[in-house]
Amino acid sequence: MEKRKVNLEPMNEEEFRVYRARAVIEFAEDKVKAGTWNEEESLKLSEESYRKYLPDGIHTEGHHLYMIRQPNEQKQIGNIWLHVSEAPAGTVAFLYDIVIEEEYRGKGFGQATMQALDEAARSLGATTIGLHVFGHNETALHVYQKAGYVITDYQMSKKL
Repeated sequence: MEKRKVNLEPMNEEEFRVYRARAVIEFAEDKVKAGTWNEEESLKLSEESYRKYLPDGIHTEGHHLYMIRQPNEQKQIGNIWLHVSEAPAGTVAFLYDIVIEEEYRGKGFGQATMQALDEAARSLGATTIGLHVFGHNETALHVYQKAGYVITDYQMSKKL
């Protein structure tokens, strides 16, 4: 497989509007699948989360929202939501969301995006990147581990 390259480009207002509408739905679905929220309340809770964490949309301080694109092409491969903040250990980044569109999965774009994300986080002063992955998302877990991420916590639950 050829080595892929991607660019991370800041979202504009219209791209953010489209991203947010979809992300609210997908986050609600993931929280239901994980057993954290019930279906009836999931969309409301997801909407509240996005209002809380991105109150000023693409202008929310410390938050960086990107479109993932191939160089010299305008076709969207996916999106990234990255937060950078100061912590006792220095400047840290947290990956809130990453989406690779279905047609680009399994073709090296995930790894190319993870490399571009490293570069973006470094350019913002971060020395580490953290993330959360839902337990049911084994594909994402594989991509993250292949990109050098290690598990730092386990949170477990059991249905009764």
